Amino acid sequence: MIALHDLLPAVASSAPDTPDALGTPVCRDGATLIDRAAFRARVAALIALAETHAAPRCALCIDDPFDFSCALFALFACGKEPVIPANATPGYLADLADAYDFMLTDADLPPFAARDATHAAATHAASPIDPHAPLTLYTSGSSGTPKPIRKTLAQFNAEVQTLEQQWGALLGDATMLASVPHHHIYGLLFRVLWPLAAGRAFDRAIGTEPLQLQERIAQCGATALVSTPAQLSRWPALPGFVALTPAPHAFFSSGGPLAADAAQHYASAYGAAPLEIYGSTETGGIAWRRQDHGDAWQPVAGAEVRCDDDGALCVRSPHLDHDDWHRTGDRVAFDVDGRFRLQGRLDRVLKLGGKRVSLPELEARLALHPYVAQAALVPLEGASRERVGAVVALSEAGGAALREEGRVAFAKTLRRHLADYFDAVVLPRHWRFRASLPFDARGKLPASAVAAAFEPRAEGMEVLAETRSGDTLHYELRVPPTLVHFAGHFPGLPILPGVVQIDWAVRLAAGHWPKVRALASVERLKFMAPVPPGAVLGLTLTHDAARRRVQFAYRLDGRECAAGVLVHREDA
Repeated sequence: MIALHDLLPAVASSAPDTPDALGTPVCRDGATLIDRAAFRARVAALIALAETHAAPRCALCIDDPFDFSCALFALFACGKEPVIPANATPGYLADLADAYDFMLTDADLPPFAARDATHAAATHAASPIDPHAPLTLYTSGSSGTPKPIRKTLAQFNAEVQTLEQQWGALLGDATMLASVPHHHIYGLLFRVLWPLAAGRAFDRAIGTEPLQLQERIAQCGATALVSTPAQLSRWPALPGFVALTPAPHAFFSSGGPLAADAAQHYASAYGAAPLEIYGSTETGGIAWRRQDHGDAWQPVAGAEVRCDDDGALCVRSPHLDHDDWHRTGDRVAFDVDGRFRLQGRLDRVLKLGGKRVSLPELEARLALHPYVAQAALVPLEGASRERVGAVVALSEAGGAALREEGRVAFAKTLRRHLADYFDAVVLPRHWRFRASLPFDARGKLPASAVAAAFEPRAEGMEVLAETRSGDTLHYELRVPPTLVHFAGHFPGLPILPGVVQIDWAVRLAAGHWPKVRALASVERLKFMAPVPPGAVLGLTLTHDAARRRVQFAYRLDGRECAAGVLVHREDA
């Protein structure tokens, strides 16, 4: 192991490099092995580039992991502070405009070929790197804005030492393959910094499925894989999964818990479940587990853990920037052996598809769209994978656009708006549109009321969308196939009873015009087409207060299928 701040040769180095040290592997680029000499040559070239900027803070938006690592250490050597955004979408970077002074992207870097690097260039002395050099990463805070996490190189150095102590012997000289980027702490540590410090090569490419991984294994030989639960859960069903040869020394997973059945697939195919890492950008690694040995989390070497009175996990470790206890947002339960099991979040930050996202941040971004008056997001339970639902109260313009475009196209419009700021994997896939959000009498917005928007109402229908234009309400309703009213109506050909359609119209109308509850009669009633299980119905309700009437009309597949007039009593 070499300390991260010693990766570049210093003018007064007390431990001069040997030829073997200069030949230490850094990165595999296809069949080419890039060594430490070539790494230093590239860093030297990027130092010259970085020094053309007088400002101190640089946003690193470089997708290539080798060039990213070279630029990172070039900035350290110049005494500049790297700022690592969570993504490089235009809207996200615009929000961080005050956090950095200049930016480096792949397109800004001069061309480089490993074969052209010479030991003379590579051993050119650089300024010593401060062991406590700062860098800033961004994560989703609970306040609704990207949260800067300022760390030091010393913290990362402590963490790579922990990783090597924990699993270095298992990995040996394995090349680190990855399906994760390096812009977040997990990829930064496991894909870049740990291999650099340990003298282990990392692969320049990202492998996203087993057949791609097999190609890389064929060139690299011994490997270890750095991935996420979302990827690892998908791979067992893909061609080539059980044929990875030679088998990776280890599969690492982080970003959320790996499903037990997915862990079992790996244990059966490779004799060991993936090594799951639990932690955060603020804390670094806290604990790990291998589910074929148990589902509880074991603290990593050097980390101390305890539980607060409300169940919050607290940690103290050398990966933090202080010696005190750090309180996390996760609720845990400890067992008698000092291991713990996660019991959910205490705040509103989720991990979706391995990405950490703040629900308030998503809500705030949605509310900036002119179609949106207010938005509330909620995690949805009971699914085979993580998901989030958005309940959106529409502006007048939003209601008009929804009626014109249709619900599916309208939801895509809002997703495209969010895609300027967030990774696609965290965007809501389940939408409900309302005239207003379900605030209670205290003016609070209970999470349970938001979640209820994704369930059938007590009357039986699911309200997918609701808008209002003057005295007319527009609804889109889904008819659940399991609706009790289909029983016996009719055997072999279930259709929604007409009386249920009338009842739904009355109840939805009365929710806005309470006098409709005092129903006197139903006039001009007609049913033109049957409504089957699973149908999505359009319903319009138009109130004529002077005549005490609500005209209703159902449409199915663009054609009217039922209509009538609800007449309520004058003294209601």
